[in-house]
Amino acid sequence: MPWGDSSPSSPSDGSRDDGDPPKRSRITLSCSTPPRTSDSESSWGSRLIQDIRAHFSVPHNWIAPVVAAALAAGAVTFYQTYLRRFPGPAHIDPGFFRRRTLLGKVTSVGDGDGFHMFHTPGGHLAGWGWLRRVPTDKKELRGRTISVRIAGVDAPEGAHFGRPAQPYAAEALSFLESFLLHQRVRARIWRRDQYERVVATVYVRRPPFFRRQDVGLEMLRRGFAVTYEGKIGAEFGGPEMEARYRQVEAEARKKRKGLWALRPAEQETPMEYKRRIKALGELGTGGGKV
Repeated sequence: MPWGDSSPSSPSDGSRDDGDPPKRSRITLSCSTPPRTSDSESSWGSRLIQDIRAHFSVPHNWIAPVVAAALAAGAVTFYQTYLRRFPGPAHIDPGFFRRRTLLGKVTSVGDGDGFHMFHTPGGHLAGWGWLRRVPTDKKELRGRTISVRIAGVDAPEGAHFGRPAQPYAAEALSFLESFLLHQRVRARIWRRDQYERVVATVYVRRPPFFRRQDVGLEMLRRGFAVTYEGKIGAEFGGPEMEARYRQVEAEARKKRKGLWALRPAEQETPMEYKRRIKALGELGTGGGKV
């Protein structure tokens, strides 16, 4: 056949000429196929884990941070337990009652068995008295002191709301002022009472020997108080303390100390006095209700 008459045609047997481009088959990829992590990414992660393990395999790389964290936690706990100042009874941690004591300075004496103190945690070691000042002005002290009720004792009632004072009420107040005012005391706290006072056994050290003295016992010994008679809310700090208080009261009675020097007909405990005044008030014969 002549060359000019030839025309390209596709072979019918499925073969192709070498000049034709190859046919490409389509490959459908499923979208659900997860992407593969490259070798470089996996090797980077392995190297990071190895570096971390190598870092912590050297003791001084982890001991110092752990010790620092432990010291910081211990410092916070020590502060919360021993150096945190309580400005009032409502701020005292409930876990302190029946377990801890509070150190403070007596700023005022209200009656024969109660006073206010400014809490000075840590005492002189924490700088109180030489680096840190205890306020003396009444305005500065307002809302910053703890009202303390001496546990286990009841002093003669003073004159209140038109009621007459009991015998030896003035003497009891005078003794407590001379014994405690501006002194540093340690109070073993038992609970809060209904008047938001802290009921506590109170100790003080006084010259010349600076031996520790139980304030409640000293009042009983001088006949300026009796053992607490209330059935509700009585607090002595345990049966042994109660027995000791009653023993000292019996000795003062025997020696006719303080209010026990009165004639038997004139001897009236604070509880008996309050009951009598209350009865008079209810009868309308004077004295007012208590």
